[in-house]
Parts: sequence; structure tokens; C-alpha cells
Amino acid sequence: MNPVGWDGEPGERAGRTVREASPAELEVLGEAASAALTLDPGEGAALVARLVAPPPGRRWTVLTTPGCDAVVFASISERDPAVGHIDLLAVHPSVQGRGLGRALVGAAEEWLRAEGAAEARFAGNPPCYAWPGIDVRHTPAACLAESLGYERYHCAWNMTVDLGAADLSDGTARLTERGVTVHAAGPADRAAVAAFVAAHWSEAWAWEAAQGTGCHYAARDGEIIAFAAWGARPAWFGPMGTAPAARGLGVGRVLLRRCLAEMRAAGLESAQISWVGPLGFYSRAAGARAERVFWLYRRDLR
Repeated sequence: MNPVGWDGEPGERAGRTVREASPAELEVLGEAASAALTLDPGEGAALVARLVAPPPGRRWTVLTTPGCDAVVFASISERDPAVGHIDLLAVHPSVQGRGLGRALVGAAEEWLRAEGAAEARFAGNPPCYAWPGIDVRHTPAACLAESLGYERYHCAWNMTVDLGAADLSDGTARLTERGVTVHAAGPADRAAVAAFVAAHWSEAWAWEAAQGTGCHYAARDGEIIAFAAWGARPAWFGPMGTAPAARGLGVGRVLLRRCLAEMRAAGLESAQISWVGPLGFYSRAAGARAERVFWLYRRDLR
């Protein structure tokens, strides 16, 4: 355990202790997160489990309160070691309003500063993240960030697909006519798919493709030309991509629908497409609608 002293906000009892959580406490912290994260019902434990298993090249910590009724995750990635991320902040409803969130953020900032970060962000640290930023509906979290001197610098959004109503027929016959085959990426295929993704996009996306609950890919003449994955961030779709030489064939639409059909078969009623770029593509291909909006915040730690 690494205790971090924190005085709390004005009017609160000084001397509150925030400490590093132990592995044995992760289950109860997942329960606290589940109770707190009302905009992501049932996902708290899965998010905690995801964040404690990040890719290589990440330094991270989990800080909690004496009663394990509040938790904060913070991290720094090798690709940008000057930037620290507050990945998840959750306070059990029974203890909200007591300054625990403020204390945890302060302790997380201390940890980030000690690790060399010059800036802290309320923003996702892909590829292993909970949300792109603070959901705009989570007013208390946005108010906390702004009261601590964080400034809003970007906006991101998710799209939602109603899996019960969406047309998920995949249209593979048309691809077959063009010499393209589509496949579910089993364990034996994941390394090849990840290598393709790393070569065309990034190691971050490659990690998500390898870690995803589901992954599908398309091939032509024995070469992978496109992929789509879901579940690297629990219950969300993404990432996906098509090699430049294969664009225009309709491969992305087919792979998207195959993933969404798999998500529906897994019992999900809706799918969130995370950190969306092309709104029009997802709207046309699956009837997705822009829904969740996130504000990204940052603050100088120097």
C-alpha cells in the first residue's frame, strides 16, 4: 500500500487518506463502480477488470479510500509520457457529496506528477479506456473537473445501434463474387489480424483487435484486407478499418454487421460504436444514431 495524504475540500475533515488499492480489493471496487456508474448500468466490474489489464508500455495505478467506496484509475502511456490520464472516477452513491471524488483526483494528480506527467486529462487513454471523456449528462463530474481547473478542449461522441431493430443481413454473397471471403478471427487468426492492423493503423488498434470479444476480417488472394472488432472496451463496437486498396467494395459494411449480429447473439440489446469519426457510414450501414457525447478536459500539472 502507498498512502497519499490529502486534505480534501474546504469544510471537509483534513487528513483523509487515499491509498493504492490491492488486487484483493478489485472485486469490491468493481461493485462500487457498478453502483456509481448509472449511465453504464452493469458495466462497472467489467471496466475495472479491463483497466487493470492494459497493454504493455503503460504505467498505471488504482487509488481508493479506506472503505473501498470510491476509486480512481490513472495512467501514462509511453507514446506520450508527458500526458497523464484519469481513466475512471467512481464514488458509491452512499458516500457522494463528502469530497471523496475531489480527494481521489488530487491523489491521482500527485501520482501523475511524480511519474513525470506535465498535464492531466479527463480523457480516455486508448486502447484501454472506459470512455472518451466525461459524458455531458454527468453534470457532477463535469462540475468537479471545472472546479479543479480543468479546461474543456475537445468533444467526442458515440453512436448507438438498436440491435433488435437493425437490419444485420451481411451481404457476403456480393463479396464472394469479387473474390473476397469473410471470416471470424479465432485464436489462431488473431496474431495475423493484429499484424495487419498494426501495419495499416497503429499498435493501439492492433491491441484492441487482439483483445476484443469478437473480431472478423476479410481476405482476398490470401491477404487480409479489412477487419472489425468489438468488446475490447466491454460491450462497445470498434475499431474497424479497410486497407486503402480494398475500399469501395462494401467490406466494411459486411464486417460491421457481422460484429453487430454477434453482439446481438451475445444478449446485447444495443451496441455503442465508440469514438466515432464517420457518422454517415454507420448511420447508413446499421441505422446508428449519434447519442452519447463526451467532453474531454485537461489541466497543467506544472
